[in-house]
Amino acid sequence: MKLPAWSFSSIKLFEQCPRKYQHLRVLKDTKEPTSEAMTYGSEFHKAAEDYIKSDTPLPGRFGYIKSTLDNLKRFEGERLCEFQMGLTRNLEPCDFRAENVWFRGIIDLAILNHETGEARILDYKTGKSAKYADTGQLELMALGVFKHFPTITKVKAGLLFVVCNAFVKDKYDMSMEGKLWEKWMRSYSRLELAYKNDMWNPNPSGLCRKHCAVMSCPHNGRNL
Repeated sequence: MKLPAWSFSSIKLFEQCPRKYQHLRVLKDTKEPTSEAMTYGSEFHKAAEDYIKSDTPLPGRFGYIKSTLDNLKRFEGERLCEFQMGLTRNLEPCDFRAENVWFRGIIDLAILNHETGEARILDYKTGKSAKYADTGQLELMALGVFKHFPTITKVKAGLLFVVCNAFVKDKYDMSMEGKLWEKWMRSYSRLELAYKNDMWNPNPSGLCRKHCAVMSCPHNGRNL
């Protein structure tokens, strides 16, 4: 059985609850409802992309981030917005929609300085708190950049929480590739095993009561 390409979000969904993953990504009989916060996040990402790429004026409600984006635009290098990248199972770069794509990732903003070999990558977050920020997403984005752009040997990365004005950062270099891929291969192997055995055990948590769309699960709070 050929597994679908995985991403940071799909791995985190599986780790949160295999049963929820099954319904959203395998059976596809359940969809997450679109919330106001999700709509706000999508609109912010589009506005930031347009401003960085073509100086399209920011809508009034996003004006608070203009100075931050202006500072980012001052960094030298090739700027890529909403950059879609794929990797094959052999960790070779490929198109995001290639037939043999194995891993997919999207970088909100990458600034690549091919002369110095350093890249800056950012992911915008519109959540109200950075308390549970997960830099694993930055690890995978850095690993993808190393494969797609051989001139890049160092990455400075950050999660930019635009609403709560927080910045969670980390940095990576080529020497870390092996260790980081080992970590993510372990995570992927658990997902792979679930597909192989068709085993999707629920993982009850505090999220079940109000934040799960899988109504058929006995642990869903609306069924209690």
